[in-house]
Amino acid sequence: MTARTTPPAEPITPLGPDSLTWKYFGDLRTGILGVWIGAIQNMYPELGAGVEDHSILLREPLQRVARSVYPIMGVVYDGDRAADTGAQIRGYHETIKGVDHDGRRYHALNPETFYWAHATFFMLILKTAEYFCGGLTEAEKRQLFDEHVQWYRMYGMSMRPVPETWEDFQTYWEHKCSEELEINRATLDIFTIRIPKPWFVLMPTPVWDQMFKPLVAGQRWVAAGVFDPAVRERAGMRWTPGDEVVLRLLGKAVELAFLAVPDEIRLHPRALAAYRRAAGRAPADAPLVEAPGFMAPPKDRWGLPMHYVPRHKSLMERAGSLVHTTFSLAGLRPRAGRSVSGKAA
Repeated sequence: MTARTTPPAEPITPLGPDSLTWKYFGDLRTGILGVWIGAIQNMYPELGAGVEDHSILLREPLQRVARSVYPIMGVVYDGDRAADTGAQIRGYHETIKGVDHDGRRYHALNPETFYWAHATFFMLILKTAEYFCGGLTEAEKRQLFDEHVQWYRMYGMSMRPVPETWEDFQTYWEHKCSEELEINRATLDIFTIRIPKPWFVLMPTPVWDQMFKPLVAGQRWVAAGVFDPAVRERAGMRWTPGDEVVLRLLGKAVELAFLAVPDEIRLHPRALAAYRRAAGRAPADAPLVEAPGFMAPPKDRWGLPMHYVPRHKSLMERAGSLVHTTFSLAGLRPRAGRSVSGKAA
């Protein structure tokens, strides 16, 4: 595999609304692969060690994932501010370092480790599109590869680990899956994760638990299907031709069902806001959409540099946001046959 040896001299250009990455990354269907991406990321030894030693994912998994997605989406959708968002994310990782249980040193800003996490987001797009959005042509896969390189530049990290070509990336991915990934505690925690009921959900805990058990089990089954065979075997998961048929049928059903899903539901709020800015429906310098305050980390974790803490709005700001949202929904909803992005639905 050929890797990039020197950083490119060309200026950093953010992705825009005509990119395939914009089309797919903010789509709600990526959430179907939640267990897959959590597990495949944590299987990388350095990344898994960092999660085991520093993460509070098991303490508040729903809030942790939901709030983290906002800045991650921003590196794709924040336009001229995407590089600033990338630097923000890089800053969250500066203190995540240590020595794992095998005596191996790790640091979240190790270029190989940081790029692995990015590579999994790229593969998340490919696998979501392949299984749940009607598939991709070879030309589209190559375009998405080129875009994932452009996207990665937003972080200001070394480009050394990034494969030069789509073919090189496929070699890189196959090697990682077959030779380097491991089933560690952080991975097993994803496979067996329990979603505790958040404090703000007014529902009896037993009802909540029974609701989420089949959801997590279903995602675990989907993960088994989309794992590379070497990873699936290492994880001890079983997959049959019949399972593959069922997954493909499920994917087609999801694809058809989402034809009727409006962009306000289908797109992540950060992505939806970006399409509105790009279409001139919101000022180009409008404030970036932040995670809701109730998704903030526990107060005993505030002040730690590894956490994104959403900006707390004043009472007047909250009231204004509520009024604006309530009375602008009709204006946001696209006319029949059109999406917020201005493309045919």
